[in-house]
Amino acid sequence: MRRAQPQGESRFPKSVFWIVLGVLLGTSGISTGIVVGMNQAEWLPIIQVHIMVFYWIGVALLLTWLIRARMKAVYDAPMQAISDATKRVSRGDFTVRIDPLHEEGKEDYLDLMIHDLNTMIAELGSIETLKTDFISNVSHEIKTPIAVIQNYAQLLQSDALTEQQRREYPETIYDAATRLNTLISNILKLSRLENQQVGLSTQTFDLSGQVAECLLGFEPVWEEKQIEIVPAIEDGVTVDSDRELLSIVWNNLLSNAFKFTEPGGTVGVSLKNEGGCAVISVRDTGCGMTEETVRHIFDKFYQGDTSHATRGNGLGLALVKRILDMTGGEVRVMSAPGEGSTFTVTLRTQA
Repeated sequence: MRRAQPQGESRFPKSVFWIVLGVLLGTSGISTGIVVGMNQAEWLPIIQVHIMVFYWIGVALLLTWLIRARMKAVYDAPMQAISDATKRVSRGDFTVRIDPLHEEGKEDYLDLMIHDLNTMIAELGSIETLKTDFISNVSHEIKTPIAVIQNYAQLLQSDALTEQQRREYPETIYDAATRLNTLISNILKLSRLENQQVGLSTQTFDLSGQVAECLLGFEPVWEEKQIEIVPAIEDGVTVDSDRELLSIVWNNLLSNAFKFTEPGGTVGVSLKNEGGCAVISVRDTGCGMTEETVRHIFDKFYQGDTSHATRGNGLGLALVKRILDMTGGEVRVMSAPGEGSTFTVTLRTQA
């Protein structure tokens, strides 16, 4: 949102000009009076010259001192405070804040600069906290599958294993390795997206066909869990967007729907064209989410249902949100505990 222009008194208002002008006119008048008085008193010219030189030296010193004091108060001191704050921030101190110079409604451009600097410092502090949390979460998420791989690889070296254990342990190692590979892939994708290292490759394509194709990719999952599929995909809906990135969106939303839906449940997928927008909904009859979980569901590594933590890493929905932000789409969530969840994505259709 564009900030309103600063109101109220500026750093160097017109009153300063009139004060300086008044002082100069006053000192000039005094100078004229001194010259007239010295002439009437018939002082020697050499004395008159010396007196006027010392007089104007005094006037110059006074004006210089007044201007310096004014500049120091209204400009030098605030800029020094800003400089000190930026030095502290460069050393990693994100707690520093600068007090505004004027109360609200009488702000000038330095007040706005200070406000923006305080906002920037606060944002940097939040980013630093997120970075620390991100590193901590990544370390935890990576250590878990590695520990599983190490433990089961060590167990495989035992000669006392049964034939069933010899079949099960490699499967467990494979699952842990797959989870680790998925985690690293998602981290790299999210990093490239957040750093704008992935450019949009926009093209016109059949969104209806893509959503149906992604849904069919999960056929082994829904057959194994005997989940009922309720499709309502309108034919012929096309969009101008990045086909590859949007496929990540549908795969992540569908993956979550099938993951949280219990065997015998229902997953519904709908796509329709509404008012120039493609509206895609993925609905499940899973465990649902609380309001607190819904508020944080797109945060990196957030997992509201810890019972499913071993089957995800909390990055899928963060990827979804970032991709939709890049492509100009929106995502909404409706959910309640025990009533399932519905994720609704809105995209602009082809112009």
